[in-house]
Amino acid sequence: MRTGLPLSVGDLALTRFAVSPMWEVVTSFRALAADPVPEPHRRWAAQVRPRLAAAGLDRGWLADLVPPRGHLPDFLNPVPGEPVTELTGELALVRATGPEQVRRDLDQLRADRRGPLPARLRALEREPAEALGRIAAEIGAYWQLALAPYWSRIRTVLEADVLQRARHAAGAGSAGMLGELHGTVRWADGTLHLSERHCAVTRIATGAGLLLIPSVFAWPRLLTRVVGAETPQLCYPALGAGTVWERRTHPRAEALALVLGRTRARLLTELDTPASTTELAARCGLSPAAVSQHLTALRDAGLASSHRAGRQVLYARTGVADGWLEA
Repeated sequence: MRTGLPLSVGDLALTRFAVSPMWEVVTSFRALAADPVPEPHRRWAAQVRPRLAAAGLDRGWLADLVPPRGHLPDFLNPVPGEPVTELTGELALVRATGPEQVRRDLDQLRADRRGPLPARLRALEREPAEALGRIAAEIGAYWQLALAPYWSRIRTVLEADVLQRARHAAGAGSAGMLGELHGTVRWADGTLHLSERHCAVTRIATGAGLLLIPSVFAWPRLLTRVVGAETPQLCYPALGAGTVWERRTHPRAEALALVLGRTRARLLTELDTPASTTELAARCGLSPAAVSQHLTALRDAGLASSHRAGRQVLYARTGVADGWLEA
């Protein structure tokens, strides 16, 4: 299906970018539900799926709300208020969703299923305020297991995309930049033409601007959210999204070892993917107590971060450490 989103001069003037954790929640859960998982994300999925299964998050609210294809509930992706939003702020907006929006989303999910909704979504329909609180709590748990340990790396790619797109707009204008967002997007005659939509994109009024949201997990699709007079959102695959999970080289590891010591430098290189103290001890031939001591020092120095994942604590390398290790 082809559709169009008319943009006024005011819309172009108000076009902006935002980095949204909630869009990464929704698109990453859909990627995990795909069979097979899209190629760029299989290494990540292999690490995350066992954690989600152990916590029961692969069969909870998100499993009912985020189908492998079709409509994504608009209330899960409220309009971000800042260029880089925090998950806590977005979850507050999710919890504050009005019952009318919930009903609209559930009606669309029911139509896509061509049958009755599962029990959890019927509960959401009956008691939206209570259910939205449970949904927000589950999203927070999902974030800690699936995205928080990787967020530094993901956010770096998203912010780099925004910078590159902004430079393109400075040279080619907003219209030129919009036409390069995705292969299904074309700008012509004051309208942003979108092809391969599963449903029509309509807009009540112009003048609200346009919100562009890069995503690591949206690939290969462009996703849209147009709700009444709210600012329309286009969630598109970020440039470099496929590189997030690539194994990285560490050309400066030896130099870093002279500063930090070989053990701590080795631990940082091992944190190419998040790992627990026990895993790192086995890999490096150290005692868990020694690894814990070194990781605490690295965390205090801003080179590592810790994230609770069920009964485990996963350690991840920070963007600062990435910069030190890479040429």
